[in-house]
Amino acid sequence: MQNHPKAALVLRFLRGRARLLVLSLACSMLCIVLGAMTPQVIKAAVDCVLGDAPLPAGFGFLAPAVDAGVLPALLAAAATLAFLALCNALSDYVGRMALARASEGFIKAMRDALFSHIQRLPFAWHVRHQTGEIIQRCTSDVEVVRSFVVNQLTEVVRTVFMVAFYLGLMLSMNAKLSLVALVFLPIVAGYSMVFYTRIARRFRTADEAEGELTSAVQENLTGVRVVRAFGRERFEVERFDERNERFSALWIHLGRLLSYYWCIGDLITSIQIITVVCAGAYMAVAGEISLGMFLAFVSYNQSLIWPVRGLGRILSEMSKASVSIERVRYILDAQPEVEPERALTPPLDGDIRFEHVTFGYGGQDVLRDVSFTIPAGSTVGILGGTGSGKSTLVHLLDRLYDLPDGGGRITIGGVDVRDIRRSHLRRGVGLVLQEPFLFSRTVRENILAPDPQAGEDALHEAAHTACVDEAIEGFADGYDTVVGERGVTLSGGQ
Repeated sequence: MQNHPKAALVLRFLRGRARLLVLSLACSMLCIVLGAMTPQVIKAAVDCVLGDAPLPAGFGFLAPAVDAGVLPALLAAAATLAFLALCNALSDYVGRMALARASEGFIKAMRDALFSHIQRLPFAWHVRHQTGEIIQRCTSDVEVVRSFVVNQLTEVVRTVFMVAFYLGLMLSMNAKLSLVALVFLPIVAGYSMVFYTRIARRFRTADEAEGELTSAVQENLTGVRVVRAFGRERFEVERFDERNERFSALWIHLGRLLSYYWCIGDLITSIQIITVVCAGAYMAVAGEISLGMFLAFVSYNQSLIWPVRGLGRILSEMSKASVSIERVRYILDAQPEVEPERALTPPLDGDIRFEHVTFGYGGQDVLRDVSFTIPAGSTVGILGGTGSGKSTLVHLLDRLYDLPDGGGRITIGGVDVRDIRRSHLRRGVGLVLQEPFLFSRTVRENILAPDPQAGEDALHEAAHTACVDEAIEGFADGYDTVVGERGVTLSGGQ
């Protein structure tokens, strides 16, 4: 079975979009640097323009304005802030555009791969899995993975860079006050990590409950005829309500836990901010730091504490994304149908032979040592009770199921069906299912589903053989009439 470790699975779909992510991260880091310059300009304006401190290194361009007076200096500082804001906005725009392109490319590649892989999975795999669950894995779970990879993961990199950069600036300004701010950061980050690590399992349970809810809706909508015909509306509503109640209860419990987290987190964050403000104000009054430095320091601390706090939310998404990646990987790890080594394409007009065929489901044999021959050109009827294996015989002939080792063999014209290319075999073996299925497309597309390239003659011949040509021609749009999902707009006979 093909192996897709989580990181390898993500990198697989990021291929070709890594440059866009790098560009987005570079723009994000530039925004952080530009944002960090704003408090420095304010500091210089307060200490050097309104006060008598010398201009710090890198702000020499303000010297002529400072020499010209307070008003020109303040206008120059305001113009500098406006320029920084403009550069920040442009950088943010480029970064967001690059991230959007990477995001949509990533999710499109993942959805395409999932849908393509599902098309090649064995019929037995589909029988074992509910449609609603598969849909949820291909939509909701894929969206969770996308959100984490292109949003939360980039936010982690951005936060780490911001913490390192801002702490460097703060330490260069005043080491003592920086240590006061730094003491709380491990507490905030550690609290978030412990909390979200412990509730990862609850996210998995809630995700699985959502899959069950989706399956219930899908089954009800698909079987709407049966529900109406047998008056099962009340039963279906109660069945849905039961699953919806469980799903809601799980998320209410999660919401309660998250409320505890945000409440306690807000308290810790507020204490940190108050402590830094009080310590900074004391040091400013004592003359250890300037007023401008105090304002800049408070601004840096305010900008720093919330991204660190947000690591908890990112870890929450990480736990959810880990579950979703596993659910997506489960589909991609499923072994698709593989062609035999020889992949023959022989004529399919010879005798059909079943030789000592034994086959069952779930460890219980349905066919035991079955052998018979159907001569070419003959018509054979197979009779038997419900569950005796009549449909299984045809499914085995069409290789919807494969015979296990030692389960005998089936041949057409002397060639084992396991040695015949699947596409060739299924084009040659016509299969009319007990439960007719129609796609929500035109009558023409449904009839030509086995061979879309067939011409008009084949189309009309098939309709005539099935005795539906007259009914189709009576439709307003004839063969271009769109039938409802599963043919719900047609009568049972049609």
